[in-house]
Amino acid sequence: MMPLYDRVLIVGDFNIHVCCPEKPLVKDFLEIIDSFNLVQWVSGTTHEQGHVLDLVLSHGLPVFNIEICDLAVLDHMPVVFEAGLSRTAVKSTAPPQRRRIFNSSTAGRFSSAFNQLVVPPSAADVLELSSWFSSSCTSILDSVAPLKTLKPRPKPEPWFNERTRAARRACRKAERRWRRDKLQISLQILKNCWHFYQGTVKLAKQEYLANIIVLNQHNPRVLFKMIDSVLNPPQAVSLEASTDLCNMFLQFFNNKVSNIRAGITLPSSDPSTCVLCPAVFREFEPASLQFLNELVSQSKPSGSPLDSIPPKFFKEVFPSIAQTVLSIINSSLAAGVVPSTFKHAMVQPILKKPSLDSAVLANFRPISKMPYISKLLEKVVYSQLEDFLNQHKIPEVFQSGFRPLHSTESALLRVSNDILLANDAGDYVVLVLLDLTAAFDTVDHSTLISRLQNLVGIQGTALDWFKSYLAERTMCVSLGGYESTTARVPYGVPQGSVLGPLLFSLYLLPLGSILRKHCISFHLYADDSQIYLPLKKDNLSVTRLLSCLHDIKDWLALSFLSLNEKKTEVVIFGPNDFSGPSPIDLGSLTGFLKSTVSNLGVKLDSNFRMDQQISSVVKLSFLSLRQLAKVKPFLTPAHFETVIHAFITSRLDYCNSLYLGLSQSSLLRLQRVQNAAARLMVGARKRDHITPILASLHWLPVHFRIHFKILLLVFKSLHGLAPLYLSELLTPYSPARCLRSADQMLLEVPRSRRKLRGDRAFAVAAPKLWNTLPLAIREAPSLSIFKTRLKTHFYALAFNPI
Repeated sequence: MMPLYDRVLIVGDFNIHVCCPEKPLVKDFLEIIDSFNLVQWVSGTTHEQGHVLDLVLSHGLPVFNIEICDLAVLDHMPVVFEAGLSRTAVKSTAPPQRRRIFNSSTAGRFSSAFNQLVVPPSAADVLELSSWFSSSCTSILDSVAPLKTLKPRPKPEPWFNERTRAARRACRKAERRWRRDKLQISLQILKNCWHFYQGTVKLAKQEYLANIIVLNQHNPRVLFKMIDSVLNPPQAVSLEASTDLCNMFLQFFNNKVSNIRAGITLPSSDPSTCVLCPAVFREFEPASLQFLNELVSQSKPSGSPLDSIPPKFFKEVFPSIAQTVLSIINSSLAAGVVPSTFKHAMVQPILKKPSLDSAVLANFRPISKMPYISKLLEKVVYSQLEDFLNQHKIPEVFQSGFRPLHSTESALLRVSNDILLANDAGDYVVLVLLDLTAAFDTVDHSTLISRLQNLVGIQGTALDWFKSYLAERTMCVSLGGYESTTARVPYGVPQGSVLGPLLFSLYLLPLGSILRKHCISFHLYADDSQIYLPLKKDNLSVTRLLSCLHDIKDWLALSFLSLNEKKTEVVIFGPNDFSGPSPIDLGSLTGFLKSTVSNLGVKLDSNFRMDQQISSVVKLSFLSLRQLAKVKPFLTPAHFETVIHAFITSRLDYCNSLYLGLSQSSLLRLQRVQNAAARLMVGARKRDHITPILASLHWLPVHFRIHFKILLLVFKSLHGLAPLYLSELLTPYSPARCLRSADQMLLEVPRSRRKLRGDRAFAVAAPKLWNTLPLAIREAPSLSIFKTRLKTHFYALAFNPI
């Protein structure tokens, strides 16, 4: 029932004492209703002996005015309540918009007109050339696709096309005829039209969804976003858009940054101890036309509403404008100058969460939209700068944000490995999670330029280019067709840009030196910091940690970065499971102590049982299955399986390397999700045996998927396809004497003492699993061959055991 309906109400006498959550039956029952996103509304006693037995469960329905009536004639007390069934529509009041209408001949006409243009001699430098290019393109577009004023209309379903519109018109025509003459033949014609219209809509949905899946089948993240936007269209925000509101947002965003910086007290000294970079990056190499073609073909058609050429149309006409665009980019690199039009951001406020109050400006996140051509310029710069950084090993080793081969999973795997090994040795570990307030927006430009020059080695024209890139940036706010005035952006790195994340990670380079000075382990992911310190049982002092945090706060203030203490979290991991009061005196950190913390999208508890993480995965997965059941009729089996993997399998696989060594009962909860997805996939009944179904789909069970992920990371680590901080945890086996095992590609297995601690660490568990593989798999010549052989091996173990 649950996967089929959006709104569910279940009431009755369950005869389960939900008021006693410590009982095993009650615990299992509460886990089940939580997994299906059901809310239990009754909190008072409903039985004469003092227990809560009569329940009201709902999904998608608010329940209110709950009253428990005391009737002496019954041992159960009736529960009276109201449920909200109405749905309020939000009307949009957007003004008329001016848009260009493109057709199949527009691109050809534009290219023909542009090819006849001659670059004037006055357009010698990058500023003049970019200005001429923008004005010329605008002039041509005004001729071939002039702006037209369009009234805002309700957005139609994305799969609506000319066929569905024609079928709908035929239905309305037949309906008018039947209402006019009331003849039976007219009614039959109307029914036939409606049946034809329904079939046409179903076919259009099939074609639309199939096209999305085919285009994004190799990119699960994009596929998830696209399908999710169809299943859960973004709800209209109840805001009366206006120019005044846009100006209010602009003032709020600017004041927020100014207030953060004004509230920072600069320390007297710099606690970091960085070494100057000996390497030098003086100038950029000119980009080639081939490289630019690759960038355009691989980039998403996203830009700014102020683009002289809309990004999608830009890609269509690129062959005719490529040489001019290349000249603009290379002129910018050679002169060390970025045109002002490339530095103007159109900011769109987006609610951080759908449940937040849209009347509070602080609940909105500014999303910057940068010009498309500026993104191409930044990608050229990014490519050359990244090669230089990697060649001279400048990036922080323990920074996993925005770096190739790095991920949240690799970061969490290394942190959990260190914690589990420390626990295995009998030590406690204190983990502190730090978060920064509007970190990208408060970056100080002069400080960033100084660090690029001294810590990265950027000099000469290249440094001039970055100075120009950061200087005189501007922005305006756009909402509902209205725009604010333009304001300067004197601080921060643009979040909608290509270079912003990389520049921010370079801005944080001195942070590692402070942590190393205090001998504190750490890991960074963009602006999220994980700091952890093992403590011996005979010395549980956190003085060193507190001293380090003091230096970090001073350095953050010196860098105009503000620590968000409301989001600071502390958790203690012990060598054995524990609950109750903290065994460690945390001093000023005591108020931040929690039993479970959210770390890079994963809920970590102090006993590493991952119960809350698994509950979250199960809950969201069943919610997705309920939604996917609606689109199954419109998809072929192959396409539906692709969607299942994007929504369900990807969620089961996210950071599943951390699940290694969990109890069978915990993994069984995840397995139920996969079983439900498999049954939905093939249309099986609940009682049908699941093993043949999984085998027919070639889906490895959850237990084997965890092992598959661990071994995949081992292979990548051994072949330079994983972060260095994982590779250094693995040591090739080297026997003391000359033995046949010397050339078996085995790994050293460190000793461990605790099954629930050391045995789960990547440095211990990964070599154990690797050494059990057949040699043919361990010596696979490529990643794709390794994955194929490993999948075949695990399939045989799961479904054809010897």
